[in-house]
Amino acid sequence: MNLPRSSYYYKASEPVSEADLEEKVKQIFLESQSRHGARKIKQCLASDGIILSRRRIHRIMKRLNLVSVYQQTSFKLYSKGKNEAPIPNLLARQFNQEKPLEAIVTDLTYVRAGKRWAYVCFIIDLFNREIIWSISWMA
Repeated sequence: MNLPRSSYYYKASEPVSEADLEEKVKQIFLESQSRHGARKIKQCLASDGIILSRRRIHRIMKRLNLVSVYQQTSFKLYSKGKNEAPIPNLLARQFNQEKPLEAIVTDLTYVRAGKRWAYVCFIIDLFNREIIWSISWMA
């Protein structure tokens, strides 16, 4: 007899009726105080030994008008001056200076160099508009 061993020992599982599935889904949903969705209900059913797809559970929930309650994320508002003191404008847009290194201005940006990113920091002396620059590789 050419019969695979797995076929000989195979025991068909008994199908669960649709009414029983609906009752089980509704019970889990109500026990969770309407918080569980199809994914959580699928996990609860799997722990009870009932294997159903998430989509089938979703269809059952839709048929029974079970809509889970979820909490929307709240966005935290940050005030601007909370962690820093106001900085006075000492330069007052007077860019012509009389002595070297009396006033310097700076700008920081990053650029793509090959396959890496690099920081480029320009420091300019307002006396003679000389640029002192440095570059640092980003990790």
